[in-house]
Amino acid sequence: MTDLEARFEEEMIEKVYRAAGRETGYWAGYFLRSVKQHGGLSTARRLLEQPHVSKGLLKLAELNRLDLAVEALVLEPTYRVLFTDEELAIASKRLEMARSETVRAPG
Repeated sequence: MTDLEARFEEEMIEKVYRAAGRETGYWAGYFLRSVKQHGGLSTARRLLEQPHVSKGLLKLAELNRLDLAVEALVLEPTYRVLFTDEELAIASKRLEMARSETVRAPG
């Protein structure tokens, strides 16, 4: 694991898991287990490979905290080099999809 990959994994735990939990009350236990089992970079790629917007991403969108999403972390300039152009495009599209799902949801 490179230093950059290690920093990315630390931010996955600190920002995406801990900060999201503290600031929103949404504690993504499955996500944390995946990071610990597969590593941060592999977990991010696994999420991006999914054909749909995750429940966690939709929850963060409902809470107006997409800044705490894995997809937002993937798109940060520091970490973009870890991902392919296709993965970056998927991350961007997922954030857009989560925003639009939240806007359309009744309530």
